[in-house]
Amino acid sequence: MTERSLYRFDGAARYVLDEELAKIVNVSMALEMPLLLKGEPGTGKTMLAHAIAESLEMPLLILNVKSSMKLVDALYHYDTLTRLNDSRFGDSSRDVSNISEYIRMGTIGQAFVADRRTVLLIDEIDKADTDFQDDMLDVLDQMQFDIMEIDRTVTARFRPVVIITSNAKKDLSDPFLGRCNFHHIAFPEPDMMRRIIAVHFPDLSDDLAHAAVNAFYRLRRVEGVEKKPATRELLNWVRALRADPDFRAEALGSGALPYLGVLFKKSSDLERAAAHTAA
Repeated sequence: MTERSLYRFDGAARYVLDEELAKIVNVSMALEMPLLLKGEPGTGKTMLAHAIAESLEMPLLILNVKSSMKLVDALYHYDTLTRLNDSRFGDSSRDVSNISEYIRMGTIGQAFVADRRTVLLIDEIDKADTDFQDDMLDVLDQMQFDIMEIDRTVTARFRPVVIITSNAKKDLSDPFLGRCNFHHIAFPEPDMMRRIIAVHFPDLSDDLAHAAVNAFYRLRRVEGVEKKPATRELLNWVRALRADPDFRAEALGSGALPYLGVLFKKSSDLERAAAHTAA
């Protein structure tokens, strides 16, 4: 039995997993392919990597992709400035003639040299340019990269479980898509959202859970809102409601709703939501 066949993801304590998502996660691990997740913010793309790491007891490494990022930044960094200072002032315990003393691994490099299998989350890949995307998958396919400064090839000791997220703000190249498994995480339906709330607040009354979810979906339908509240905002809203000793669940069924600033983070959205609830 190979090592990869020993791993099976069935969910985590605070992550509600549907059957189709569980299947694609396990198939991706079995085939040793990156899993590309798309969906609007708040659908649990990033949290899935945390849940896999928790469930399978693997370290989690996170690469937060930036628009200006170069692939080498994710692989390793050669600290030329520190080496220069050490050579000038001579007060370092490191051997300045040994360049490897000044090489430190980036996030992907850390996953490759780790002494156990890791979960590697590459978050918001759509922020990067096409060259970064395709070159990164070349590295992940080959499971190795070169450190030019010291003429060394780094080969992965263990193939990481690779989770890649995209908010679909930019199209990904066809070669990139062809080298990943893919799953679109739809925004949860009310029944699923109530399950999520129950996981996070097991002692929450049914009346409050039902009223909060109904009000939340009404607010998501307000026209003109630029950034709709997501699952994270709903959970924080429930926390805010529970923290108010004077709040009653029936208040969510009529009149202006409390703590809208927990749900809406832009002034224009907050104004539209407040006007809608007051109407």
